[in-house]
Formats: sequence, structure tokens, C-alpha cells
Amino acid sequence: MNPIVRLIGIAALSLVATACNKSEAPKPTAADAPAPAASAATADAPSANAAAAPSAAPAGSGGGLKIAYSDWPGWVAWEIAIQKGWFKEAGVDVEFKWFDYVPSMEAFSAGKVDAVCMTNGDALVTGATGGKSVSIIINDYSDGNDMIIAKPGIASVAQLKGKTVGVEVGFVDHLLLLHALKAANLKESDVKLKNVKTDETPQALKSGDVDAVGAWQPSSGAALKEVPGSKAIFTSHDVPGLIYDMLAVNPKSLAEHKAEWIKVAKVWDRVALFVNDEKNLDESAKIMSARVGLTPDAYKAIMKGTHIMGLTEAKKHWAKADSLTSVFGSNKVVDEFNVKNTVYKAPEKVEEYLDPAISEEAAK
Repeated sequence: MNPIVRLIGIAALSLVATACNKSEAPKPTAADAPAPAASAATADAPSANAAAAPSAAPAGSGGGLKIAYSDWPGWVAWEIAIQKGWFKEAGVDVEFKWFDYVPSMEAFSAGKVDAVCMTNGDALVTGATGGKSVSIIINDYSDGNDMIIAKPGIASVAQLKGKTVGVEVGFVDHLLLLHALKAANLKESDVKLKNVKTDETPQALKSGDVDAVGAWQPSSGAALKEVPGSKAIFTSHDVPGLIYDMLAVNPKSLAEHKAEWIKVAKVWDRVALFVNDEKNLDESAKIMSARVGLTPDAYKAIMKGTHIMGLTEAKKHWAKADSLTSVFGSNKVVDEFNVKNTVYKAPEKVEEYLDPAISEEAAK
């Protein structure tokens, strides 16, 4: 299984039909030892039918908080707190359950966990199908791992006019492509879209079937490697805030365990500060890469494309605005994209999915 697979939609599951996602990761090995206060367990994937059901009672109502996490640097970073015992130090009982991305959202909708790590866009999709959540922590935004990659001879997005672009239609890099075209004063109709599965984009570009592809890591990196002379002509670094990665909590759990969630937010702030301190890079990469079965050096390259942030930095992204610098603005953009691509029929009340109060209280 590829170490990082970020989906924006899977037609077979109403849960994740089309919104900004991440996904499937390798299972942990026996060497992955849980920390004393917060354990990390591999969970059995629930059935797909769980995705369409409304959120059940939160798991934590009968014990410690349960959080589903999966393979994306901003979420794998939780492993640092788990391994170092920071939740025990904070006085909060937390169990982290490791899933592939789609099953993590299914588990949340089925009430098997109290919270799930997912993108702001996927929170809208799960909510539209019944799995309501409130995001309380901004872990990161994609900062270069998503790319539009062109074959040799194409050096800019403007040169894509009349060309064929391979992208998984309705997925996150379809949305990225639209922003790339807009920045170059082009419309979607100015290119020929070819629906290509993201993990097949390197082969599509190499075969010459398309002139460019949209992909995320590791497929984007593979395309650059397999096609000498190819070039990333637009990345998520050019539109920071298009894809935010969050901790989304069951509203009932949030109401009943507010003090505990504030402690979780404080631990996250400690994690982010640790990861962003250059002197901790080697240790961070070692812990995080072990979780997903990569070498530390390989993982460092992926970490660069993810802008992990602590609570203080996140304050500006919680401020309400229509721009992508605000998670509220990002939610509006993704909601419009989801409705246009018939992920769900009517716009969601995007502000109901976001609550900065926990992060604000934890940052005091």
C-alpha cells in the first residue's frame, strides 16, 4: 500500500464521494509500542454501510477519548505525543486508533471513535451523509505535496491550453487544477480532462497519453522520477489553505468532555512546536517514518510539503474570511466544489463544522 494516498472522493462510498481527503497506510508492526497514557492501536475497518449512517453515540462516553488517525504527516505527528507520553503528562486518557483513511471516517460515523483526523472538505461530506462533526484543531495545510506535473516541454500552466490533463475527476487535485487554470487566466474548458486514477498518473504521463497530470504524494513524486524532464508547474504551495487537515470531534463528546479536549489541543500545540523546531527534525522524522514504514530521509521530503502549525499560528486561519487563509473561506470553496460535482445536493452550513473555541482556550 502506498504510504500516502489522499482521496477527495470514492463513488462507492456515499461518505467520501468527492471531498478533500487523504488515505490508505500500511498496518503497524508489533514494534509499535503504545505510550503509557495514550495508546495507538490498529483498528478493524467497519463495513461500508457505516458511512451512510448518522453518527452514533461517541465512543468516549464509556471511558477515555478515542481518536482515529491515518497516514498524513499532520496526523502521523500525533505519534510523537503517543511515544513520548505527553497525554499522560497532560492528565488526559486518550486512545489513538490507526486506520486507513476511509475506514477512519466510517468508524467515526458509526460512533466507534470520538474524533477523527480528516480534511475540512471531508468533514462536510461526512456531515452531509449524517456523520456530523465539529473541527477543533487545525493540524496543517498541504504546502506542496499536491502537484500539477507537465511533460518535458511544458513549463507553465498557460501552456496547458488545448492539452490533455490526466486527473481523478472530482478529487482534490481536480480542484487544484481549477485553481491553477484560473491563475493562468484559463478555464476548465481550455483543457481536455482525462479521468485517471491518481495512483496511475505516473504511468499515464510516462506513456504519453496525457500532457500533464494532477497528483499527490507519493504519486506526484513518482511521476517526476519516472518522466525525466517533467516539471511541477503548480502545487498546493501556490494555494496555501485550499486543503486544511483537522481534528474533527463528535458534537456530543465535545459537549461532555470539553476539559479533556482542551488538554488534547494543548498536547497538539506541543507536538507542532516540537516538529517545527529544526533541532528535532531527525527525531521527528524517525518517529513518524516508523509509523508508516518509510525511512526517515524519505519522510523528511514529504514533511516539507505539509505545513504543520501550532495553536498560535492557527489563530489567523481560524479568523472568519472568504479567502483561503481562513478555514471558513476554504470550507466555502470546497462546499461549492462538492455541490457542483454532485457530491451532495445542497450547500452545507459550513460554519457549523468549525469551532475555534477549544484551540483558543488551550492557547491561553
